[in-house]
Amino acid sequence: MQPLAGITVVTLEHAIAAPFATRQLADLGARVIKIERPGTGDFARGYDQRVRGLASHFVWTNRSKESLTLDVKHPEAARVLERLVLEKADVVVQNLAPGAAARLGLGHEALSAIKPGLIVCDISGYGDDRENPGPYRDKKAYDLLIQSEAGFVSVTGTADEPCKAGPSIADIAAGMYAYSNILAALMQRSQTGRGQRIDISMLESLTEWTSYPLYYAFEGAAPPPRTGASHATIYPYGPFPVGPAEHGAHVMLGLQNEREWLSFCEKVLLQPALATDPRFTANFKRVAERTALRQIIVDTFRPLTVAEVEARLEVAQIANARVNTMADVWAHPQLQARQRWTEVGSPQGPLPALLPPGTWNEGPRMDPVPALGEHTDAILAELGYGADGIAALRAAQAI
Repeated sequence: MQPLAGITVVTLEHAIAAPFATRQLADLGARVIKIERPGTGDFARGYDQRVRGLASHFVWTNRSKESLTLDVKHPEAARVLERLVLEKADVVVQNLAPGAAARLGLGHEALSAIKPGLIVCDISGYGDDRENPGPYRDKKAYDLLIQSEAGFVSVTGTADEPCKAGPSIADIAAGMYAYSNILAALMQRSQTGRGQRIDISMLESLTEWTSYPLYYAFEGAAPPPRTGASHATIYPYGPFPVGPAEHGAHVMLGLQNEREWLSFCEKVLLQPALATDPRFTANFKRVAERTALRQIIVDTFRPLTVAEVEARLEVAQIANARVNTMADVWAHPQLQARQRWTEVGSPQGPLPALLPPGTWNEGPRMDPVPALGEHTDAILAELGYGADGIAALRAAQAI
């Protein structure tokens, strides 16, 4: 039996933050019923067509869910949704605009009066606190905008240009905090019998993840500089070219302490005297002299191959990695050896899927990515609607 078997989640979600949270609940065995707009559904379905005609974001965050199409503004559909929540749901998750769920009658205050054990998780860009809404509560909030507001962009990139993270890191952060808070709320409910409201802010989630640079810039100190793929405050730590520059090969390596610095000088650079060079005898000195030290490393690596540099790093027990492309990750030997790839179904047939991090005896739930509205009739039948009633709802465009 999977950890969340028997738990039902009803979710009004789109894009990434809420779908990522609820997909992980589904991985643990929860039944997740995804409410989608008739005709179009979650707008992430239309982001691209990279996965055999399906959207990459949608495939990633929506396996193991049931898709129910409802026009939630239609009176009949609103009644269906209310029944579904009150009769079936343990958890309601939504990342609509602030206040939208409450206007639909799905706010925690209204629902908890009828169903005290219900857990309601609201995800928004800046938080949806009625008593202390803050000046940003109603601003539109997309991943890049939150990366900017949280200061993440200001410390990411090169000296010449700030950059966003490649993945949707603000959405991912919010989704992870929604997921962990829901798990905690379910544990608390098992002891008290009562649910609660969870208010997740994308800004607060990513600010938590950006707190090392915040403390580095404490009380007006200068923030960590943007250093591309290198570490801002530890050196050498980052990518270094190997072989002739026109080959474009790199090795990623990182040193953490003085013992490793000594080994790096002796066994990788083959210049043991560098270990006691006054310019480099402490990390803060190496950071200050990174230009000079980088040139020494680049000159040493220029006549070598990547394999030769990696061999030296392994002998010296210096942490290192290859700068893999997406194609390399699909074929990564460690993921293959640990059998971390499986398949899930989809409207376009079986697709590869990475098993969720972590293992447990029963294994994760890995059910198909749903087609839009695929489970509408079955869910309505569970609520007692007959074929005529379902046909009437469809004719009225409520579903």
